Amino acid sequence: MRSTFIIAAALAFSAAATAQPLPGTPATEPCATCGVVDSVRYVEKQGQGSGAGLVAGGIVGGVLGHQIGSGRGNTAATILGAGAGAYAGNQIEKNAKKKSYWVVSVQLDNGSRQSITSGAKPAFKQGDRVKIIDGKRLALLAN
Repeated sequence: MRSTFIIAAALAFSAAATAQPLPGTPATEPCATCGVVDSVRYVEKQGQGSGAGLVAGGIVGGVLGHQIGSGRGNTAATILGAGAGAYAGNQIEKNAKKKSYWVVSVQLDNGSRQSITSGAKPAFKQGDRVKIIDGKRLALLAN
C-alpha cells in the first residue's frame, strides 16, 4: 500500500512539473520587443531654404518698393523692398518645408532603448506597456 502511494505521488509530481499553462493565462516567455514608454514628444524641424524663396521674394519686394516715391527715394524704396522681400520669401520657403512628427521612446525589457517616429499623435503615454512591431509600429499591451 505504501509503495502504491509513493508511485501515485511520483506520477502526480511529474505531471505537475511538465504541465502546460492553462488556456487564457499569459505566457511567461520573454518578449524581445516589449517595454515601457519612456517619453512621447513632438518634434518640429525648420525647413531649409533653397534660394528660390529668396529670389522670388526679392523680385516681388523690389517691384513693390519701386512703386513708392520718385528719384532717390524710389531707389532706396526699391532696394529696401528687395531686401525685405528676399528675407520674407526665404522665411516663407523654410516654413513651407518644415517637418513635424512625434517620437515615442521605449525602454525595452532587455535594457536597451528604441525610438519610433509617427506623423500622427500616438495614443500612448509615458508608462504604457507596449510591443514594437516590425521595428516601426507600437501595440499597447495589457498591464
